[in-house]
Parts: sequence; C-alpha cells; structure tokens
Amino acid sequence: MRSLLVAVVALISMNASAAEQTFPADGSVVYFNMPSGNVGCQYTPAGGSDVYKPEDGGPELGCDRIEPTYLRFILGKSGKAKRYQNVGDTGCCDGSHTLEYGNSWKKGPFSCTSDKAGLSCTRNDGHGFFISRSRTQVY
Repeated sequence: MRSLLVAVVALISMNASAAEQTFPADGSVVYFNMPSGNVGCQYTPAGGSDVYKPEDGGPELGCDRIEPTYLRFILGKSGKAKRYQNVGDTGCCDGSHTLEYGNSWKKGPFSCTSDKAGLSCTRNDGHGFFISRSRTQVY
C-alpha cells in the first residue's frame, strides 16, 4: 500500500510541474522547437498564411526531425498523419520558442507534449504522430 501511495504522489508531483506553453504567432504561423534542437514544428491556421497554403485548406501542424535522417510529419485537418522522407526544403529548428520537456502546447485542433523520450502530437480526433531520434510513428 505504501509503494502505491509513493507512486501516486510522484505522479501528482510530475503532473503539477507540467505546464501548457503558448508561443506568439509570426504573422499567422506559430513555430516551436524541442529542447534538443532536433525537432521543430510549425502550426498553420485554416486558410494558410501569406507564403504557405495547406493542401487541404488547413489548419495544419508540421514537424521536422533533423537526425538521424531528415523527416517531415504533417497532420492536416482530417485523416491519418503523414511522414515524408527526402524533403526538398530542410530548414528546421531555428532555436526560438522552446517547448520544454514535460510541457504541452495547444492550438486549434492540435496538441503536442514534449518529453525527453520524444514529441507526441495529436489532433482532437486522436490521429497524430510521435517523433524521437530512435523511433517515429504516425497514427
């Protein structure tokens, strides 16, 4: 019983330190990065921006992973997330707006959680992706 109580207290303490972060928009687009500098994300609202229009009209969440191979993950307004290799425009991770480990971010139908194990992002219907150096998953 004592070990269960210790586990519950540890879980409550861990969740109490987690925070939801927000980042300012650059125009209408929001950017953020993982503390490792290996993953960077871009949220584009419905209708897009002056320089980019999502294929399905948006909103759209896209995240790039640099190492060990450059990959891009796109979660649009519907359907399963998509993973792309051999991306032509590899400009990830400018270092500003860091989503700290243990924290989350939410905008429109999307939410992401940063963890030392990787980045997990979902849309409100449960579709999403997980990105780390050693593993990726789309669902």
